[in-house]
Amino acid sequence: MTIQRKLATRVRPVGLVRNLHLVAGVDLAFSGDDAIAGVVVWDVRAGEVVEQRVICRPVSFPYVPGLLSFREAPAILAVLRELRCTPDAFMFDGQGLAHPRRFGLACHVGVLLDRPSLGCAKSILVGACRFPALSRGSSTKLIAGGDYVGRAVRTRDNVKPVYVSVGHRLSLDEAVNITLATGNGYRLPAPTRLADKLVARARQFPSTA
Repeated sequence: MTIQRKLATRVRPVGLVRNLHLVAGVDLAFSGDDAIAGVVVWDVRAGEVVEQRVICRPVSFPYVPGLLSFREAPAILAVLRELRCTPDAFMFDGQGLAHPRRFGLACHVGVLLDRPSLGCAKSILVGACRFPALSRGSSTKLIAGGDYVGRAVRTRDNVKPVYVSVGHRLSLDEAVNITLATGNGYRLPAPTRLADKLVARARQFPSTA
């Protein structure tokens, strides 16, 4: 926890991606003692995948609630090193500042890479919010311990919101904009939605990882 709190001081919740083009979606699954990490790079302008990678690595850190990024980050960093392109932002199926110590996976990897990053989660880890209006683009504040840590964002009319928080080198407004720009008609943004499918396939067929 001490390391986590120290690294958290390096998070920069400000920034803007000019001319957004490539967004890397990152996801991870476990299979026994192995972590399967996948990344899908989404071309926002063309609306298509331009690169994807998946790897399998042994897990060396135990399962400790609140410290999951220490368990997950090594495999994620390894798969990101395989990329040939340079994404403008990294999107994680998880939390950024919306974390008990304001240092979720999106913050952890974002700080280590020193690249723009955000978390886009399917559920709330900490805090509470009002549900946003039913129209796409509506959002409400996610508050935890008196801190404004993220937003509940409606990415599609009449579907459940997602929960967006800053990872590193982005403002919350920009993190929400990136989430909406990559929706592609679904509740979940294309980069993380497709990364989830990628690691699910690799878990089912381990020889592909």
